[in-house]
Amino acid sequence: MANIKIPANLLPQDGRFGCGPSKVRSAQLENFLTKGAALLGTSHRQLPVKNLVGDIRSGLMGLFRAPAGYEIILGNGGSTAFWDAAAFGLAENKAQALVHGEFGSKFASALTTPWLQAPSIQKAEPGSRSALTAEAGVDLYVYPQNETSTGVVAPVRRTAGVDSGALHLTDATSAAGGIDFDAHETDVYYFAPQKNFASDGGLWLALVSPAAIERIEKIAESDRYIPEFLSLKAALDNSRLNQTLNTPSIATLFMLEDQVGWINQSGGLKWADARTKESSDLLYDWAQASSVANAFVENPEHRSQVVVTIDFAESIDASVISKTLRDNGVVDVEPYRKLGKNQLRVATFVSVEPSDIQALLASIDYVLGEM
Repeated sequence: MANIKIPANLLPQDGRFGCGPSKVRSAQLENFLTKGAALLGTSHRQLPVKNLVGDIRSGLMGLFRAPAGYEIILGNGGSTAFWDAAAFGLAENKAQALVHGEFGSKFASALTTPWLQAPSIQKAEPGSRSALTAEAGVDLYVYPQNETSTGVVAPVRRTAGVDSGALHLTDATSAAGGIDFDAHETDVYYFAPQKNFASDGGLWLALVSPAAIERIEKIAESDRYIPEFLSLKAALDNSRLNQTLNTPSIATLFMLEDQVGWINQSGGLKWADARTKESSDLLYDWAQASSVANAFVENPEHRSQVVVTIDFAESIDASVISKTLRDNGVVDVEPYRKLGKNQLRVATFVSVEPSDIQALLASIDYVLGEM
């Protein structure tokens, strides 16, 4: 097939629609050059960087409308590091995991350790979801709020009837900052900042409840071996000093703080929630009206508003669409590599302009007309 040139007037102003790393706003980069660059090459244990971490923590507390006693802690490494840290420092005996995609499955695997009972898995096929259920002996309930690989969303909600003291952990990496939630309904709301927060990787953050803090401190005082890098107690202690165990990326911290401030100044989490819903609705409505496409997630209540997956008919090769878009400067709409579906996957994170989603759809329509 000959190369397809999409008319310039149809193309998005910004062609970045990746599910991670995500689009970074130009204003963030400009602010970094004027304010943040001077922090590069300076100590993360001195006030300029410690104040930056403190601003992140207080900004997130406000954004999440944190209940009394909750804290923001952060540590080196991304969500993968946090999964292992949780297995060492939050799970006492047995966990139950909700799995309906790649990332829920990875956390469940991290909870399969010699010192814990095998986790109980509530599994659903990709594109759908199951639910956590109360189970005797389970002290940790874990689930992804947004399954990035498939575009399935789950509610942030405590499971009724669980054992006294059981904790709920919400993997919010691709949801945090883009989907509203009630922090009372979870004990650990954790995420990496390279999605709605438009920053780089190498960091994890978590909103933790008093019960979670108590569990972290209890396990840290036990005889369980915990590597220092994966110690949530070390992360807690360092966070209270507005620092991390090891040297963090200053650029990651600065862009995160800038994005948190932008969301808060724009109207907070309710504003962000409405914005991502506007963008995702454009895609879902387009798919519903299309004769060659449909939403991969069939149940509307399970459809994510920050990661949209669109299936195409067998007569349409979605990889040709994504390649053509990439050749025209519209990037990262390929499906999750391990899912193996004939589809596009589009991030509608809070930095993405709804007008650019409209332009993306116009560009896709043009490509379909030329195929």
